[in-house]
Amino acid sequence: MHDLRVTLIQTTLFWEETQRNHDHFDQLLGHISEPTDLILMPETFNTGFSINPAICAEPVDGPSVQFLRRKAREKNAVIMASLFISEDNEYYNRLICMYPDGHFDVYDKRHLFRLSEEYKLFKSGHQKLIVEVNGWKISPILCYDLRFPVWCKNTWFNGEYGYDLMVCLASWPAIRAYPWKMLLVARAIENQAFVAGINRIGNDGNGVWHSGDSMAVDPRGTVFYAADEGKEAVETVTFSANDLQMFRDSFTLGRDWDDFTINLKP
Repeated sequence: MHDLRVTLIQTTLFWEETQRNHDHFDQLLGHISEPTDLILMPETFNTGFSINPAICAEPVDGPSVQFLRRKAREKNAVIMASLFISEDNEYYNRLICMYPDGHFDVYDKRHLFRLSEEYKLFKSGHQKLIVEVNGWKISPILCYDLRFPVWCKNTWFNGEYGYDLMVCLASWPAIRAYPWKMLLVARAIENQAFVAGINRIGNDGNGVWHSGDSMAVDPRGTVFYAADEGKEAVETVTFSANDLQMFRDSFTLGRDWDDFTINLKP
């Protein structure tokens, strides 16, 4: 396991304008001049969080997944982003974990936001995802998932942690910025893992302001990177494998975690 280089892209999103967002991210990705292992984009990177699947949803082989495939190959890095997917007569808010060789893993958002129409129009996921990048086990979640500690809970079994880094891609409004920042820190502390939260900025199509507040948190709960509020940022930060191992070895909290199973609500 080596250090992990992660690039966080905090930016505005253009409402229901897929090609414009592709062009915008193409420019932002061009600003990455140093090697990176993992690139993170906000939730629904191609349309913004518009609960309008008739306009925004794409097939899984559609233009936005093809865009991610091209950019992962060009940057020689894994890219995580989410978009609305239409599949088997259902709609999903789906995170795509795209690898440089063109294959990808998926995670469908488990907790659909009840204060919008997302929970009525989209189908909830029921499977966690753990991916490996540069020797790091990574657990990706989407926005509202962050509020559910049982779903986010790390495990320790036979001397191995379930994951080393939790990644949350979000469209989290500024009016709830305080819970966003506190929950990212809490998830890092309780799970003895690094946490990276990437959020959009700017007004969405409903006039809701997003302040970003993207950040990286170490397992002690220390925020070691915080993007400027409301400002676009493309920042590559290093997650230390040695720091993670030393902390886990010196503070063996994981060995006292309770075993548990999750009973999913229908």
